[in-house]
Amino acid sequence: MDSIWEYSARTLLSFVILLILTRLSGKKQLSHMTFFTYITGIALGNIAGDTIVHKDIPIYAGITGMTLWTILTIFIEKICLKSPWLRDILDGEPAIVIQKGKIQTKAMALSKLNMDDLSMLLREKDIFSIREVDYAILEPNGQLSVLKKQENDYPTKKDMKIPTQERLYLPTKLIVDGKIMEQNLKNLHFDHDWLDQQIKKLGANSVQEVFFAELQSDGSVYLDKKQEQQNG
Repeated sequence: MDSIWEYSARTLLSFVILLILTRLSGKKQLSHMTFFTYITGIALGNIAGDTIVHKDIPIYAGITGMTLWTILTIFIEKICLKSPWLRDILDGEPAIVIQKGKIQTKAMALSKLNMDDLSMLLREKDIFSIREVDYAILEPNGQLSVLKKQENDYPTKKDMKIPTQERLYLPTKLIVDGKIMEQNLKNLHFDHDWLDQQIKKLGANSVQEVFFAELQSDGSVYLDKKQEQQNG
């Protein structure tokens, strides 16, 4: 009888602590599950489970383990907000698996994605033919983001006989939180002088003043200044 009460008390306490720590760790665990958040969530659940089942583990040791694990997770997430390099290591980078209507076999192989998987992900977007797709990007959380060809947009411009223009670029991040996305800039074959000219045209004196800048499909640049973020 004592064992039943002990297990019940350990279960109740572990449940309450786990609920509190999960709330503290933020909503990303549910809405934007990545490899890192998936692993940390499983580890936290395992610590709670071991604390409940194994009587040889003192309850304070289990609570300490869960608390420390949550603190470390929050600490790493905070660093990732300021460090794109670390964020790419922990969460991974998006992979372009279809580019300008062409399947990128190397990107699919690196992402461990086969054609059956790709077709299934496209069907989830109500796309049943790859020929409708201009770009498809496999996100770090395993979801597929799709940009359809302009003639296949709804209502289709082909049906309405509206002339279309070829996209010059895939919308690409140029600056995030005052930091230049060097690899993106290199892939676009642009340099810092070009970027400086673009942000000055949009009212920013330096890269450090910019919170977010993105190249649009028509070659223009969208810019959001840090001051505007703070005022908002």
